[in-house]
Formats: sequence, C-alpha cells, structure tokens
Amino acid sequence: MLPFSLSARTWGNPLTALFTSTSAVCVTGLSVVDVGKFYSFWGQFIIVLLVQVGGLGYMTVTTFLLLLLGRKFRLKDKLALQQSLDASGIAGAVPLLKSIVATTALFEITGIFLLLFVFVPDLGWSQGLWFALFHSVNAFNNAGFGLLSDSFVRYVNSPVLNFIITFLIIWGGMGYQVIQELYLWIGNRLSKYPLRRDFSVHFRVVTSTTIFLLILGTALLFFTEHHNPGTLAPLNFPDQVMAAWFQSVTTRTAGFNTINNGELTVAGLFISIILMFIGASPGGTGGGIKTTTLRILANSTRSALQGREEVICYKRQIPLPLILKAIGVLFGSFMVICISAILISLSQPNIDFDSILFEVVSAFATVGLSTGITASLTPLSQLIIITTMYVGRVGVILLMSAILGDPKPTSIDYPEQNLLVG
Repeated sequence: MLPFSLSARTWGNPLTALFTSTSAVCVTGLSVVDVGKFYSFWGQFIIVLLVQVGGLGYMTVTTFLLLLLGRKFRLKDKLALQQSLDASGIAGAVPLLKSIVATTALFEITGIFLLLFVFVPDLGWSQGLWFALFHSVNAFNNAGFGLLSDSFVRYVNSPVLNFIITFLIIWGGMGYQVIQELYLWIGNRLSKYPLRRDFSVHFRVVTSTTIFLLILGTALLFFTEHHNPGTLAPLNFPDQVMAAWFQSVTTRTAGFNTINNGELTVAGLFISIILMFIGASPGGTGGGIKTTTLRILANSTRSALQGREEVICYKRQIPLPLILKAIGVLFGSFMVICISAILISLSQPNIDFDSILFEVVSAFATVGLSTGITASLTPLSQLIIITTMYVGRVGVILLMSAILGDPKPTSIDYPEQNLLVG
C-alpha cells in the first residue's frame, strides 16, 4: 500500500493491499484491481515475490535462506523441515529442499525464455522480458495474476503461449515428488546398466488422475461451449479445442483465461466449478481437495459398491486413516464453500448465485478465475474471500488441527452400533 508500489504514487487502500497480498501468498490470483495498471513495477515485483514464497512454501523459503547464510541446522529445525516437505527421513530433507528450489528455477527460467518469443515482438525487450518473468512465475506457481486487462484472451489463437502456460501449470500442479520421481526414472533408463525401478502409487495416482481430468475437462468444455457465441463459437475448430484445453488446465488452480468466464454457459460454469474444486495434487503449487483425495474417495465408493471392506489402489491397500482424512477434507471443504457463498449472497443479493459460487470455489481452491464480480465486492465480501483463500491454502484439516490441538490419548473402546445409511 506504499506510494512507490502504486502507479498513482499515492497511498493505497489497506483492504485492497491485504486482498492482493493474501491472494499472492495463497497463489490464487484474484484481484479487486487491474494489476497491470494499478500497481507500478515495484508493486508488481512485490506480487511476484509473494507468489514465489507462497508457491515454494514458507518453510522451504526460510530454510533455503538459512542455507545461503551458512547457518547450521538444529535437530528441531530438521524435524520441522522434514514434516513440511513430507520427507521420509531427516537426512533427506535438506537435499530434497535443494532439489525443489533447483526444479522451480529450471521450470521458471525455461518458461521465461520461451515466453520471450510471445511478448518481445509485441512489447519490446524490456517490457517483454518483465512480462515473460511475471507470467512464468505465476504459471508455474499456479497463481493467476496477469499484467494484461483481459488475461490471455488476446492470445487465444497463439499455440506458443497456450502450450507454454499450460505446460508450466500442469507440472507446477503435479508436485515436486512426481517431477523428481520421473527425473530419477529417466536417468535410470538412460544409464548404462538400468535397474528395475517401479513408480510409486502416489506417482501413478497423480499422473493418471491428472491426465483423465484434463482430457475429460477439455471434452466437456468443448461440447458445452462450442456453440456459445460468447466463448468458443467465433473460433475455428483447432482454436476451439485449444481454448477448451486451456480452460480445462487453468481451472486446475491456475487462474489465467483465454475466454471470458463471465460468458460461460451454466453447464460450462458448473464443469469449471467441479474442476476447480478438485484442484491440483499434493506437494504441488495448486489448491483444491487434490487429485489423490478424489481417487481415494472414488476407490472407496467402488469398494462399497462391491461389498469389500478394504480400499485397493494399484494392488495396494489404502490405510483407514487416509480414507478418514479424505472424507474430512471433502466435508470440511464443502462446508467452508457453503458458508462463504451464503454470507456473500446475504451481503450482496444483487449478484447471481452462480457467479458467487464460482468466485468462492475459485478462492477456496486458490484458482483465481472470476466471472468479473471481484471488483464489485463490498469490503465485507472481500474479507470473506480473503478468509476463504487463507483456509483453502492452509488446508481445512491442518487449520482445524492447529486450532483444536492434538487429540488426547485414550484407552477406551466403545461398542459398535449399526446405522441405516443410504
């Protein structure tokens, strides 16, 4: 909110600054102002830094800075880092952190280089380089901040931009563990004496579910929107498929758009809401309930229909605590979205409920897409969206655990009781 961050060189509105910084740290991308016009270069630079910190995670950034300063790690520092990165052991936490930072740098620098071919011809070298850096960082970290008023609508016919942005979004959303496992597999296959190396269940679940959702989302959005004059109808067939593909990818918590979300059909809005709610994968830079949660719930449903008491995935049994956690994530996420949507509907009854629901799910899943109502939100509605973005980024289960504390151990076992279900 300082004057040097704003194009007008005046003090900014504290609520606007809070909304923007929350959206950046939560890698969402929602904004009540036009980022490219409202903020100066330094304001935009601060947004990029916040997005980078939000994407990498607080513990990762803090620990990496301490490594650069040469500080030695105490046992509790290593334990905190190990829990933050979900590493298998304390010894492997620091090397994993270094590989995460290196992977992020590799993808973002590659994105910057490729995006130069898009922005430099249109904007010149200095501005084109800044646009390439800004959008590459936002794309890989699955944040939807853009410096153009229409996001990427003007580039709906550009295969280069569509491919680069979706490439960064997908890999950023799948998570560092998946990228690292694929890297190790490729290195093993290219070695002189390759060893037998099977992919983990996590890798298989994330990749297969991601591919399925991307293809299904593209097909559904194409068939629901190809006759809509406000979205895909004016485009030729290849561009329609490309725009549907981009929309399917960006709803997985990225926030960019090449078509006007406010012109989507009701069916298109509903499909986008479902894809946003599912979101990206654990360990990635996106939000939502995550692809692994969806897969566990789907396999649990299949086991219930088959009359089986265990949940199997790729010939491995899913532990009961993971199933309960998936159910908790689904129920908690649903409740947060319902409460937020109801509160905003009460405070602004003049806005259509489908637009409000779209905005709330976008905020909770840290997506950043909007039908165009963000700038018209009242201060109360903005505070609700801020809270929703924070809860969505931190996670419902983790937030409730932090508030309630660890459960007290007990040796009491209660008798079972059957209930009528379904």
